[in-house]
Formats: sequence, C-alpha cells, structure tokens
Amino acid sequence: MAIVSTQIAEWKSGTIHNKAEKRCSGVRGQKRSASALGKSNQSGARCVAGTGLHRFRGSRLTSVKELFENWLMETGKRYLVGIVLLIIVTLSYFLAVSNIEHLQTKQFYLPPFKKAPSKAPEPAWEDPGPYHVAYPRNYRFILENRAVCKDSPPFVLLMVPVAPSDFSSRNIIRSSTGPGSEQLQDRLREENEKYHDLLQSSFTDSYRNLTIKTMVMLEWLEAACSSSVAYVVKVDSDMFLHVPNLVDLLLQPGTPKTNYMTGLVWWHSPVLRNYGNKFYMPQEVISEPVYPPYPLGMTYIMSLDLPHKILSASRNIKPIFIEDAYLGMCLKQLNISPTDPPATDMFQVNAQHPLSQCALSRIVATTTTSMPQMMSYWRRSQQPDAHC
Repeated sequence: MAIVSTQIAEWKSGTIHNKAEKRCSGVRGQKRSASALGKSNQSGARCVAGTGLHRFRGSRLTSVKELFENWLMETGKRYLVGIVLLIIVTLSYFLAVSNIEHLQTKQFYLPPFKKAPSKAPEPAWEDPGPYHVAYPRNYRFILENRAVCKDSPPFVLLMVPVAPSDFSSRNIIRSSTGPGSEQLQDRLREENEKYHDLLQSSFTDSYRNLTIKTMVMLEWLEAACSSSVAYVVKVDSDMFLHVPNLVDLLLQPGTPKTNYMTGLVWWHSPVLRNYGNKFYMPQEVISEPVYPPYPLGMTYIMSLDLPHKILSASRNIKPIFIEDAYLGMCLKQLNISPTDPPATDMFQVNAQHPLSQCALSRIVATTTTSMPQMMSYWRRSQQPDAHC
C-alpha cells in the first residue's frame, strides 16, 4: 500500500511540474513589452518558485521511496540468509537422526553367532558372597585326556573329584605328605603319563568350590565324551563303588538311556536357615522352603545327554556352593526329576560298618571311614561267596 501511494504522489507531482513548465515557457515566449516584461518577471519568479517547490516535493518523495526500497532489500537479504540457515540446520538434523536410527537398527539385527564367544551373556556380580559361587566359565584345563573317550569308548565313565595332593585316593600305595606346588605338579604329570586318567583345571580346590569342580567335569564330558559314552558316575574319593553291581544296574532293560539321573535321591530337603549350620542358606539367596529333588553328591549316575542340558540350564541360575542341590535346581529348570534306584539300600550313607557279606553284595556305593576299609570291601566283593 505504501508503494502505491508513493507512485501516485510522484505521478501527481510530475504532472503539476509539467504544467508549470508549460506556463513558464508560455510566458517566456510572449513579446517582451515593458508592461509584459514586468508581468513576465513576476510570473517567472512565480514559475521558478513554483517549479522549485514541486521539485522539492518530488525529490522528497523519491528519497522516501529509495529508503523504503533499500530497507526492503536489506530486510529481504536477512530473511533470505535466515531461511537458508534454517534449511541447512533442518537437513543436518534429519541426516543425523536417520544415521542414528540406521546404526541402532543395524546393531539390533546383528546375528548372535557373529558375537565373540567370550562375550556371551553371563550373570554378572563382582562379589558372590559366601553362599553363591563365582563361576565365570573361563577356567582352563591343565591336564586332560580326551583320548579316554575316543580310543576305546567305555560304557560307563567314573569321575572322582579329589584334591591334587590326595594321591592316596587315586592310589592307596602313594603317600600324600608334603611336596611343594611345583613338585606336586610334576608328580601329577608323571602320574598322568603313567595312567592317562587325570583331569585337572585351573581353579582353587576347596570345599566351597565343589560346584565349580562339578561344572568343570560336565564341561569336559560334553566336549570329550557326549557322543561315545552311555553313562557317567560321579563318586567321591571316600566312597566304595561296587563296579559289577553298578554295571548290572545300568544294563537292566528298564534303565533309561536319556534324561536319567539316579543315586540316593533327597526329596523335599529343607533349606536350612540356622546360621550356625554348615549348609545354612539365607532367604535372599533361596526363598523356597525346600530344595528341588536331587541325588546326594557322594555318588550319582547320569546319562551322557545331561551334561550339555545341565550346562545350558545353569546359565540362568546363579551357582550356590551346595553342588548337589545346585544340580537339582538345574534339573528343575529342565523339568527333569531324578530317578530312585530299584532298591533303597543300593546307595548308603553312614552305614553300619563293617558291612555284612549280604549287604555288601547288594550295594552300588557306600561311604567308608578309611582307605583300608575301602580296600577291605573291594577284596571281599571279589570273593565268590560275596552274595546273600
């Protein structure tokens, strides 16, 4: 609207200016008589004055127009620069957002098998406390004999967890006194070279680490023997194992070949809350009042499909230091129940020693009080009349 008004004013001033010019020219063109000259001078003065006034008004209007046009051009430049900057910022934002979404989408759809095995998700806690067990699954084998299951695969494999210095449990002739750690390791290597039946791993051997010892055995069984051996027996070093009776049990037609675990099964074993008890377990670790059923850890038998299954289930359960109860927790996760043996006296704890010939002929495993007693039971079990 301001631009239109300026143009009209300029057009009017120009028209008046032209008329004034004509009037002045007409006056100048008249004959210059004396009287006319006077009139001409007066008229000329008026023409000059009138023309100057109109020119002043026209120049003032022209200056306003130029100022307005200059302001408009400067303002337009500023707006143009602002619009360009806004477009650049907007494009940069959308490019950044699209790149982030692309990276997030790419990370989300990363196939699991491309991840490094060492980065597999594990339960993470720095201090497991006295009731949990830190089991990072990165122990290495110092001694192992994978050829045991490859050269001549046995029907049943015996696993006897013992301390490195407990030579008497592996061979009653050897002495278990006093060598240092380097000398002890040398003796273990010599023993393994002779018998080829040792499995040693790089964790501290202690009562609180029995769960680790058991899980390491299962790892080795899964890696070395899962496709060649039918059964495995875990037996403590103070147990007498009646091997012929064990084989007879496993060869019975009704003995399962898979999902099978037996021994002296503990059903409805209470979780002990007495702080002074050796097997005390606080409420925050296990809230249930009883453990899932499990065979006592002194001796149990399992089919060779179970090591892999138990290891898989254990990834979802924090290990506790009571190793046999922990195996029961893993079996519960797998919806597998242990099996009672055909006779309740096949597996005995705190038996009345010495055992009679009839009792000895019926057992698969029993606790002993000494190595000589264990050897005595073994000799008696070899006698022809060792039956009821």
